Amino acid sequence: MNTEILSQAANQARGLAMDSIHACSSGHLGLPLGCAEIGAVLYGAGGLTFNPEAPKWLNRDRFILSAGHGSMFLYSWLHLSGYDLSLDELKNFRQLGSKTPGHPESFETPGVEATTGPLGQGIGNAVGFALSGKRAAARFNTADHTIFNHHVIALHGDGCLQEGVAKEAIAFAGHNQLDNLILIYDSNDVTLDAMADRTQSEDAEAYFTSQGWDAVTIDGHDLVAIEAAISKAKSDDNGKPKAIIAKTLIGKGISEVAGTAGAHGEGGAKYVDEAHKALGLPAEYFYVSDEVRAHFKEVADNSKHEFLSWQSDYEAWAQANEELACELRAGVNGEIPSDLADRIPAFPEDDASATRASGGVCINAVAKEVPQLVSGSADLYGSTKNYIKDGGDFGPDNAAGRNIWFGIREHAMGAICNGIAYDGIFRASGATFLVFADYVRPAIRLAALSKLPVTYIFTHDSVGVGEDGPTHQPVETVSGLRVIPNLDVIRPADAEETAGAFASSMLRTDGPTLLALTRQGVPSMSHLSASERREGVRRGAYIVRKEKGALTHILMGSGSEVQHALKAAEELGDGVRVVSVPCFERFDRQGADYQEAVLPKACTKRVAIEAGVSGLWWKYVGTEGKVVGIDRFGISAPGGTVMDKLGMNAATVVAAAK
Repeated sequence: MNTEILSQAANQARGLAMDSIHACSSGHLGLPLGCAEIGAVLYGAGGLTFNPEAPKWLNRDRFILSAGHGSMFLYSWLHLSGYDLSLDELKNFRQLGSKTPGHPESFETPGVEATTGPLGQGIGNAVGFALSGKRAAARFNTADHTIFNHHVIALHGDGCLQEGVAKEAIAFAGHNQLDNLILIYDSNDVTLDAMADRTQSEDAEAYFTSQGWDAVTIDGHDLVAIEAAISKAKSDDNGKPKAIIAKTLIGKGISEVAGTAGAHGEGGAKYVDEAHKALGLPAEYFYVSDEVRAHFKEVADNSKHEFLSWQSDYEAWAQANEELACELRAGVNGEIPSDLADRIPAFPEDDASATRASGGVCINAVAKEVPQLVSGSADLYGSTKNYIKDGGDFGPDNAAGRNIWFGIREHAMGAICNGIAYDGIFRASGATFLVFADYVRPAIRLAALSKLPVTYIFTHDSVGVGEDGPTHQPVETVSGLRVIPNLDVIRPADAEETAGAFASSMLRTDGPTLLALTRQGVPSMSHLSASERREGVRRGAYIVRKEKGALTHILMGSGSEVQHALKAAEELGDGVRVVSVPCFERFDRQGADYQEAVLPKACTKRVAIEAGVSGLWWKYVGTEGKVVGIDRFGISAPGGTVMDKLGMNAATVVAAAK
């Protein structure tokens, strides 16, 4: 290891970070400066296995910057390493249209594995990547060929480690013995507002050890110690994830703020000229020496040779294992059978089961057609019904298992599912009660932002939960989720709509889908064919009862309340149309002609019913319509009693229509 050139690279990376943040007077200097030697070892001394010419190489090491505010750390090293990130992009840090946004975003910048904004999410993502890597190795490696043996390395700080989502994910990783995971803790004893001892007194080594991890504390500026710790962590497959606690000086290189809370943000940028001198850098901004560039070109050339050697092994493996190779390609390319909805067996015409129960049938039918699907639950398989039969349980003794036991860790479940989705080999799904969606919401939002095809199977979707009372009755939750851009929320009305919901979710590759399923039974709309209902879900809304004469009223609803709209229509007469609206977002994406065909503007007498807050329905009913909703919290009583008490019945719809 050439420590002299790596030291130069570390200081020049500090210069790039300072200059970029100084140029826009915005950003976070502390981590990029404090962790520069860590970056030098990761990207310049074999700490990471990667190929900048093939950023998505399947067996690359994955690096996740959980402390995403320190984005200039990542951008500087990606630039030096030869990724498609020019010096001009560094100069345009945080500017409109650049590949260097304020926090790393996976869809913007080559070499960025995950969109890490909220602290702690990146640790959860890293655990998801590690789970995916373990499962990929177990599923695709053979006695003759090792296709997957990479590691996942994440860099985080005190802020990440204080977040509850991180603690949940760390416990999960330790319990499941994810020894392909390495967390590097930038332990600089500083948080944004003050020195870290103001808010924490944890013994980091003891904490990680208690969670089933190996932990070591090192000098985070000692290149030899950093390299030794990473090498040992990568070589020791002992069933324990690894924590490297790197003691660093925040803002190292700017003496005016180094080691203080003032170094966290851009406060030190005004001292950039003095810092250049102190670091031995020339006065010119964005300086990289020829020697440093030559070193990283040599690293890139070596990595390319390693990649080509792996590619040769991969081709031999693919030739010897055609079915496995086909499965892997389908996973990586996001290939799902286009006729998936037709492959789910039809339900009996008299089916009256809860949609969570029909969902259990659907997910097992889908699992047979989509081998890359994995399904997890936050200790609720018995209630959410999403267990894949004969799929096995993921764990230390069966990394190929398709069922993931997250435990009561909803926050981590969401972040881990995102990590699996970012890795891009398997399709992740996770389940809990709908009322706990707010525990998963930050990860749901990031999945929508990053266009990740995650499926959320959230049951007990309304006051129909009953006796558990208002704490478990999610009156506001469905509408609260519908306002997240790029999230499809599907609330099916019967078993066939549920089948359509599962198929639609699997076939969607540009964002997440949430399925809101009932605890209580719902009647089958057997007057319609299975294909009509499944296709109706794909389009988001469709006519389930056509008027027999001149159209006078339109009644609409979603989920378990569609039955009440249908019953009310029978009482109101031939001029009444009923529309099921399982998914606002899908309907809103339809063309104007289809929307007009389902909800003609000329008919203004409209009533919507849903067992939840009424606000979002007004865009469909208009100013002359009415919404039958529940704009209050629920009641502790049997589910049917609660529904009736709060007006979720045909009589209320009839009264509103009249």
